[in-house]
Amino acid sequence: MGLPLEIEMDVATIEHIDAVPAILNLACEATGMGFAAVARVTQDRWVACGVLDKIGFGLKPGGELVVGTTICDEIRRSGKAVTIDHVSEDAAFCSHPTPAMYGLQSYISVPLFLRNGEFFGTLCAIDPNPHRVSEPQTVRAFELWAELIAFHIEAQRQLAATAIELRNERQVAELREQFIAVLGHDLRSPLTAIGSGAKMLQEEQLTTPGRSVLKMVSDSATRSLGIVDTVLDFARARLGGGLALQTQPGAELRPVLEQVIAESRSTHPDREFRAHLAELPPLPADSGRVAQLLSNLLGNALRHGAPEGPIDIHAKVTASHFELSVTNPGPAVPAELLGQAFKPFLRGKPRTRGNGLGLGLYISQEIAKGHGGTLTAQSTGGETRFTFSMPLAVH
Repeated sequence: MGLPLEIEMDVATIEHIDAVPAILNLACEATGMGFAAVARVTQDRWVACGVLDKIGFGLKPGGELVVGTTICDEIRRSGKAVTIDHVSEDAAFCSHPTPAMYGLQSYISVPLFLRNGEFFGTLCAIDPNPHRVSEPQTVRAFELWAELIAFHIEAQRQLAATAIELRNERQVAELREQFIAVLGHDLRSPLTAIGSGAKMLQEEQLTTPGRSVLKMVSDSATRSLGIVDTVLDFARARLGGGLALQTQPGAELRPVLEQVIAESRSTHPDREFRAHLAELPPLPADSGRVAQLLSNLLGNALRHGAPEGPIDIHAKVTASHFELSVTNPGPAVPAELLGQAFKPFLRGKPRTRGNGLGLGLYISQEIAKGHGGTLTAQSTGGETRFTFSMPLAVH
């Protein structure tokens, strides 16, 4: 018998949270344990959603244990964490059937609650050998990781619900105000608070695992804020009002283009970026939005282009237009797919992890339109090129 649809969706949600593998790896490194998992736990089910298995325990995402045989079932009822350093020396668990059934000597599991009080499941780790997992700093680290996972679950659910609502054009007028308000305040505010808190903690003396956790929290907050901004841009462009542009009559574009390329080189040191930037005069443009467009095009090239080839960036001014293009090697994209490249929420099969929301090219096209220009795509047998062309006259 397969999993209920709701639990299948929960497994998929966890699999789409990029921070989960890092958290599970940190959980194992911080404790020395060989198995860590995010589990969906209900009255009737224990289902693994995210798994790191270094000991051959045998569970994969979607795999199940009989819920009544798990300590997580007790945590579901009590709402409290359980830690066991050494089962054989633990008075409360030395005779417990679960450790004997699964061959474990050390165990830690903390409950994973959503903001509405819903018990989702647990973040847990086990090992056939004893390990000290009951230290307060270890338990607190697991609690923080569980809170971070819970935040991402809520964000994923919110984004999924929003995507469904956006398909219903009859609700556009109502969604315009409600959706933007939720993104701009209800999601952005806690993310900003998390990012600010992470910066403050950077001034504190932390252990190596603590610094790793802090970096993960900061990176996740930054990435989540980027997702919120992307969806906000989509909402404004699709639901009315258009993208907000701050066009300057004499914007210096070359420095911001160089910065975007430098950031891509820093985050993808294994890839080759070849910049061909001509001397650019001050142009009538929103430099921040042009930088966003280039960043989106580079992200698309990284996800879908051949990983062994270089990514070429050209920028120049002709007699009447500014042109910016990004070219990546790879097999030709079929014409029918290339014609749909700028549709929102369209996601092809990426060559790298992190497929995104499928909004980058759509928003880039809206940025081009806002500048009175165009964004076009061409694909031959050896390369795919996206070109932004903008008239030099003030819009």
